[in-house]
Amino acid sequence: MRVPLSWLGEVVSLPEDVTPEAVHADLVRVGFEEESIRRFDVTGPVVVGEVLSREPEEHSNGKTVNWCQVRVAPEGRTAADGGADVRGIVCGAHNFDAGDKVVVSLPGAVLPGGFEISARKTYGHVSDGMIASARELSLGEDHDGIIVLSRLGLDPAVGDDARALLGLSDTAVEINVTPDRGYAFSIRGVGREYAHATGATFSDPAQAVTPAMGSGFPVSIDDRAPIRGRAGATGFVTRVVRGIDPSRPTPAWMAARLQLAGIRSLSLEVDISNYVMLELGQPLHAYDLSKLTGGITVRRAAAGETLVTLDGQERELHAEDLVIADESGAIGLAGVMGGESTKADDGTVDVLIEAATFDPVSIARTARRHKLPSEASKRFERGVDPLVSRAAAQRMVDLLVDLAGGTADALGSDLVAPWESEEVRLPVARVNGLLGTDYSDAEIRGAIETIGCRIVADENDELRVAPPSWRSDLSRGADLVEEVARIVGYDRIPSVLPVAPAGRGLTRSQRLRRRVADVVTAAGLDEVQSYPFVSRAQLDAFGAGAEQSGPDVAEAAAGAAGAVRGAAPVEAVALANALDAQSPFLRRSLLPGLVVAAQRNVSRGLTDLALVELGLVFEPRADGAPIGTETVPPLAERPDDAVLAQLNASIPRQPRRIAGLLLGDAVAKQVGEPARAADWADALDAARTVAGAVSAELVVSQGSHRAFHPGRTAELAIRVGGAGADADGDAGGLVVVGVAGELLPELVAGHHLPGRAAAFELDLDRLIELAPRQPETAQLSTYPAATQDLTLVVADDVPAGDLLAVVVAGAGELLEAARIVDDYRGAGIEPGMKALTFALRFRAVDRTLTAEEASAAKLDGVSAAALAFAARLRD
Repeated sequence: MRVPLSWLGEVVSLPEDVTPEAVHADLVRVGFEEESIRRFDVTGPVVVGEVLSREPEEHSNGKTVNWCQVRVAPEGRTAADGGADVRGIVCGAHNFDAGDKVVVSLPGAVLPGGFEISARKTYGHVSDGMIASARELSLGEDHDGIIVLSRLGLDPAVGDDARALLGLSDTAVEINVTPDRGYAFSIRGVGREYAHATGATFSDPAQAVTPAMGSGFPVSIDDRAPIRGRAGATGFVTRVVRGIDPSRPTPAWMAARLQLAGIRSLSLEVDISNYVMLELGQPLHAYDLSKLTGGITVRRAAAGETLVTLDGQERELHAEDLVIADESGAIGLAGVMGGESTKADDGTVDVLIEAATFDPVSIARTARRHKLPSEASKRFERGVDPLVSRAAAQRMVDLLVDLAGGTADALGSDLVAPWESEEVRLPVARVNGLLGTDYSDAEIRGAIETIGCRIVADENDELRVAPPSWRSDLSRGADLVEEVARIVGYDRIPSVLPVAPAGRGLTRSQRLRRRVADVVTAAGLDEVQSYPFVSRAQLDAFGAGAEQSGPDVAEAAAGAAGAVRGAAPVEAVALANALDAQSPFLRRSLLPGLVVAAQRNVSRGLTDLALVELGLVFEPRADGAPIGTETVPPLAERPDDAVLAQLNASIPRQPRRIAGLLLGDAVAKQVGEPARAADWADALDAARTVAGAVSAELVVSQGSHRAFHPGRTAELAIRVGGAGADADGDAGGLVVVGVAGELLPELVAGHHLPGRAAAFELDLDRLIELAPRQPETAQLSTYPAATQDLTLVVADDVPAGDLLAVVVAGAGELLEAARIVDDYRGAGIEPGMKALTFALRFRAVDRTLTAEEASAAKLDGVSAAALAFAARLRD
């Protein structure tokens, strides 16, 4: 809401030296948020001038201009810019003559848009200034003719400051009005709040009007489909004004205030309705009385009914739309926008004024349904004072009589439903209990009465409060508590740091997630966040992420092209109103977002990337039912527990994942060292870093995934066991938690990424769930280690990791560490076989091992490998 200070000063007493900054500070004190300060962008000498002569001149380009002599200062005195009192000015407008008083921008003035005025030669003359139009001063859209002050009812002295005369020196403060305080969308409401903040005297502009009720004009309210059981309209006041002069211009002071308030000046009748709306908060509408057929009915739209609104669009109406209708059909969307067929225009002389009270929910739904927000709907959907409609209608009548030359007619209607305030109960002790303050009982009662509430009863330290008509938002005791805090002062609320109850704090999952984020970023990966929306192509290309498995993937592993095009479509949650129509699905993997982020960075010249994202993915319901098929409950009331349970059950499962993407060089080229490109090993190391952050160890094996290179894909698992260990020493089963490797070259090229791209994705929730809660720590031994190498020959399809795991299990507790150091295939090894060499380190915690003990443990490992994979020692 933009509030011109001169207008605010008419309803509340402002200090003579008031500044917009001070008004902002006062309004912030009572709960408003300051936005900005608005001023007319007009500076320098802009004065009242008198046209002494006007000589039309026709030029070769076919244009006729006027060479004018204009007095811009009293005779014999220096003008505001320091020049002569009479100036020669070229003007292209023709709506004035000698003797008229006009607005003159002298050299040195700057008009809106940064247009600087200077003496310049044009059409054979030196034009020493400019005679201004309304549009050039941002007072309206009229650019064809200049402002003639006498036609605005003004007769100022030559040389007077035109900025002050036209209201161009005024300033407006802009505040943010929260949805529950619709009364503040008016000068009346903001003035009342300013009085609350400063103690200034407030004069209600609605009480300055004496309404005269009209009668005889047929109006009926026929709402057969109320929303929430509430009628769409509870009041409908009409008044008639005859004989207005539609050619009369809007007074400059009114146009200036409307402009500062953010509303364009269009015509006198429209400007008056907007002016009253801003002043009192009651939206108004004016019909051309001669275009109406019979009386008015407020009703719901009929099936198949249409309406051409004032913006020229034909709209198909909904059965819930509340419309204004006459005998010809719908003539307006109630509370939103009028219809084209009955609008007042340049030929209108008799108008019917409407001031109605509509149900906020009905108006809000209509405005959103037709995507038609308006100044009127903005106020109606927040609640309009039901007792101000008569005053607003009368105020518009008075202005049309005074400014448009009209005559008030007794014809009209007055349908206003009786209004009774719904009492709110407030235990006095609850105020300090909720706020943690020490307000006195007198302060609490005083604050409640200050905002216009009436204390009906005070019994047993409980107040029964009747809110005023303009505060429909006060419906609970907590609302009154908030008002007490506003009025007494937020500065009285103490700043006390609450003491955390014992045993509270971050959960294990939260602590580990934070640790993971810290560790991976410390390892050199940059954390990013991407949108959760993906297209069908992205969904099918990247699959379901960390848990992707099954026949589709196995078949796709046969070739790069098949991995993208051959796999079955991936099920996903689709949004009915997605932000991007091309990406209506919720992601099931974090990889598409990382690829898009990498693509964006590459397009900006950043080719060496290490990106990581922690985020949620969205999985379809296990029962296969589509999301969102449940009946949507009414928005205006709280659903019952059964409906809430049904809605909660429809929410998709949202596990948390972590994924990374590495592109370009892992090690940059430097003196003495060549560059090294990031590859699958770097992705695998990053995944191990994540697992290490939660004290888990990944088991790596050959895997397959529709988005990864068939020969360079690792399946990542966590070994779970304990009671389930078998006699062979197997620590239990494996649970797949992710994947790592190189992305398909086809995918990389399709996203215009250079070289190869390595990636990993882990189910972070599952990883944390399976991670040991109390990680085991090995006992340190002070005794020396015994190292031995072991080379085993096995079939070349035996995974090295599986063989190593069997050797470790067979060697027993004396084996401290083991790693693979060589994979040989060639001369001396029969075809279809390979020789794997492991470096083993043995140590005992209580003695020095002998070579015989270490060899015996190694041979136990060999025996286990021979039993599991028919492995043999290499000769």
